[in-house]
Amino acid sequence: MLTHLVLVGIVSLCSMEPLRRNKRSWIIDSFDIVEEHPGPFPYELGQIKLDRSYIVEFGLKGKGVDENPKGVLSIDSKTGVIMVHRKVDYEQFSVLMLTFQARNKSNLAIDTQLGMEVNILDINDNPPVFPRKVYDVTVNEAAKQGGFIVGVLAIDKDAAGTPNSTIDYKIISVAPTTKNVEFYIQDSGAISFKGCFDYEVASKYIIMVEAKDRGEVVKLSSTATIVINLQDGNNHIPVITGQTGSGNVVEGTNGTSPLKIHTTDADTRPTAAWRVRYSIEGDKGGHFSIRTDPDNNDGILTVVKPLDFEEQTEHKLSISVENEVPYFSCVVKERSPSGLWTVISNPSKPSSKNITITVEDANDPPYFTDPVRKVILEENGAIGAFVDQVKAVDPDTGRPHKLEYSIEHDPAGWFRVDKTTGEIFVKETVDRESSYVTNGTYTIFVLVTEKDDHPPMTSTATIQVYVEDKNDNVPLLKENRVSVCQSDQLSSAEVSAQDLDGDPYSGPFSFEIIGDHKEGWSFDPSYGYTVRLVKDKRVYASLYTLSVKISDKQGRFVLQNLTVAACDCAVSPNCLLQRNTQQKVGNGLLGITIFATLMVLAFLLLTLTCSCGSVKSLAQVDNVLEDALLSSNIEKPGTDCMVPTTLLRKTSVSQSKETTIVNNWTQKKADFQQVSSKTVTSTPSSPVRAESWSRDRSKYHSSENQSWMWKQYQSDHYQGSTFSRRGSQRRAKSYFINQSTLQSLLTQRLHLMQSQENDLLDYEPHLYAFEDNTDKLADLDPIDLPSNEFNPDLLSDLGPAFKKLASICNPGSKQN
Repeated sequence: MLTHLVLVGIVSLCSMEPLRRNKRSWIIDSFDIVEEHPGPFPYELGQIKLDRSYIVEFGLKGKGVDENPKGVLSIDSKTGVIMVHRKVDYEQFSVLMLTFQARNKSNLAIDTQLGMEVNILDINDNPPVFPRKVYDVTVNEAAKQGGFIVGVLAIDKDAAGTPNSTIDYKIISVAPTTKNVEFYIQDSGAISFKGCFDYEVASKYIIMVEAKDRGEVVKLSSTATIVINLQDGNNHIPVITGQTGSGNVVEGTNGTSPLKIHTTDADTRPTAAWRVRYSIEGDKGGHFSIRTDPDNNDGILTVVKPLDFEEQTEHKLSISVENEVPYFSCVVKERSPSGLWTVISNPSKPSSKNITITVEDANDPPYFTDPVRKVILEENGAIGAFVDQVKAVDPDTGRPHKLEYSIEHDPAGWFRVDKTTGEIFVKETVDRESSYVTNGTYTIFVLVTEKDDHPPMTSTATIQVYVEDKNDNVPLLKENRVSVCQSDQLSSAEVSAQDLDGDPYSGPFSFEIIGDHKEGWSFDPSYGYTVRLVKDKRVYASLYTLSVKISDKQGRFVLQNLTVAACDCAVSPNCLLQRNTQQKVGNGLLGITIFATLMVLAFLLLTLTCSCGSVKSLAQVDNVLEDALLSSNIEKPGTDCMVPTTLLRKTSVSQSKETTIVNNWTQKKADFQQVSSKTVTSTPSSPVRAESWSRDRSKYHSSENQSWMWKQYQSDHYQGSTFSRRGSQRRAKSYFINQSTLQSLLTQRLHLMQSQENDLLDYEPHLYAFEDNTDKLADLDPIDLPSNEFNPDLLSDLGPAFKKLASICNPGSKQN
């Protein structure tokens, strides 16, 4: 190829002289620069000439001069001769771009400036090169002929499109050489094969590939190695060789493995062509699964769903096996000189084996035909009412068992079950408002047990009882105390009610004021769950108790007391809170007072009870030496004190003997001196109260004097009497008892207590009803017990406080 020098154009014409028409001319010669020229250097490349009337100087710059590759070219400044000083590599610089200048020597002005290109001639100095020296690929044995295996590509740095860079590929060698396969390479460098791979014949092929260019002077080449590794394909089917295991399964169990299936495969371990998977046919109930042992390819049959002996005693199954990858077959039938060979495939049938699984009988638990039942029951129904019936079945038809029913879970204890029939009955009253009922539903569990089996087998049924609501609850106030501000205008407070019953037996409620306060108080609105209690402006500040009628949607109502505190809110923002604070202190004192009073009453009631027996009565004492006798049991006997009729008949006889008895007691005064001195000493300065009788009666009950007294009068019978207060004499506002009189009274009291043990054995205790009405008890008047004075007249009229207490202790009595 020729290389020539081209003067591209005039870049500029510069001169200090005036412009005038000048004749300019130049000669362009062609030059050749061959890459890798052997020299010697420097050698002349060419000359540039200019026709000028004045002397010019030549200059050259650009690639090859002062730019890379530097030092290749130079120009003589006087003659314009271009010289080559060293080699140029075409693969690095295929063309050199330069700038030529001519200057007027007299003034150094640029006369001519030209751009020029110097082309480098290419030679075949680069062989084709493979990016990799070794190509390592893996090919499946089942690959089909004509398919792409691997591609190679060589690169030549010589000029593109020339013979120097045109490459031809060729397979130089293949090892090993087998009859079943032949490799070939295409012009693009793609390698493929003809025939069939056989892993058992050759598992690896090594191919040598050559790449050569088409250089005219010399042809250059290089080689690469292709390593083809065969992956064993599934060209051998697995074969079932046998089985181990009993093949027996106990009914009702799962997770057991009754047998193993053994299989062999000629493919390479542990490739996908060798690994196998099993399938089961004939398992209609889905009772079995089979998995593969990864170490030896055995198939392990497992029970995943319990078998039933009564349903089926034997299960006949068919087990088949195949590899994880599909089976293939390739056999060379004819080797064609051109094109692909003729190959055929031999299909095969998977290996299989028939097996029989025998089910062994076992004791099965009973089961409920309907394990979850729902029933409807009305609350507050009759005791013993039929609710539902559960039915259990014993699946062991060959050897049936006795079944027995019982309640397993019944938190409220409302039901019972017939242990033989499974019938469920109401045992206790069912309450829908109970905490055991959730959203109207009460749940019980019934258990059935095999009684004649060890251990007994059981099963459970669930009974969901929906309890129908009844209107068995009345609406009640949430708060029975409210406060209202005193004002000249209408003022109000919120009042709320609730009902344990559900709809339609609950709210919204109707509110109404009943009684004397109806004019001053009202509800607005009077219907709802929460209403406003409105106070008329005429109502003054005080504490009011209103009778409120609250009715539910069905008209069932209740009367409740609502305590309303009306006060000046400017003084106290919550007058009810203020009253409650004061009342807490008053209630504490009142509680202590009531407790002390009840203790006194208990003692009096005990004394009264002791006076109701058949005893030897002493005479009625009328005059006690001008001293006052304080009776120990001035209250009348209770209505529950049953006096034997024999004692009533003897009363009239006893009255005639009382005077004689008193005289006899006076004569025996000295005999009781020791007893009285141990019990009490009565002086004007030490008053004796009724408490002394109770405190010391145990001493008199066991003394010898009492024993002598009992023997002396054991033939006499008297009706017990109550001593009355006679000849009272007040001394310094206190009451005193003469010592001799005290001795007589003590002895009589001991006699009465002793006789009660024998004559009142048929006494029936009475249960006093204490109503839960704390609101009314809080309003009782306080009871004061002076510590320095006791007036017996106070016991004659105890006032409204004790009347209230009497009504609680004895609801049947009438209050005066």
